[in-house]
Amino acid sequence: MAKRPTSASTDSGSGGGKGWLGMLVVLTLLAVGTGGAFGLFLVSTVEKAVDEKKKGEEEKAPQALVYSGDLVLRAVAPVVTNLAGASDVWVRLESSIVFTNGSVENPDVMTAEIRQDILAYLRTLTLAQIQGASGLQHLREDLNERVSMRSKGLVRELIVETLIVQ
Repeated sequence: MAKRPTSASTDSGSGGGKGWLGMLVVLTLLAVGTGGAFGLFLVSTVEKAVDEKKKGEEEKAPQALVYSGDLVLRAVAPVVTNLAGASDVWVRLESSIVFTNGSVENPDVMTAEIRQDILAYLRTLTLAQIQGASGLQHLREDLNERVSMRSKGLVRELIVETLIVQ
């Protein structure tokens, strides 16, 4: 009878090891299954969000162009001059004008007159007046106002292409 309890203890010890290993396999398969299902859920959620975002962007109306039709862009010759108050500070301004085709009788003459006005205006500015973003915005507004007055409203806008201060 002494042999029986020892053999029973060996059977229960090896069965416990197999039970632990079996439980580990079951838990691993359960974790893989749960992770895979959660991953598929996340992928479908992200795809739905991206699709909704694309639909929202497509539904937005395209913005109307500022200029359309028969508008002409004419380059104004570069203006190089020194600023007021300092003879060693130079400015170079390259710009273009936008007007309706056929509205200006002689665009070359108009462009030359606008260039002269720009030159006269730039000679009155100081460096402090054109520094920074607000200075550039004020310069654009003032030049557009001068161009509009010179052309009697025929030129729609003066576009500042480059401004170099040295």
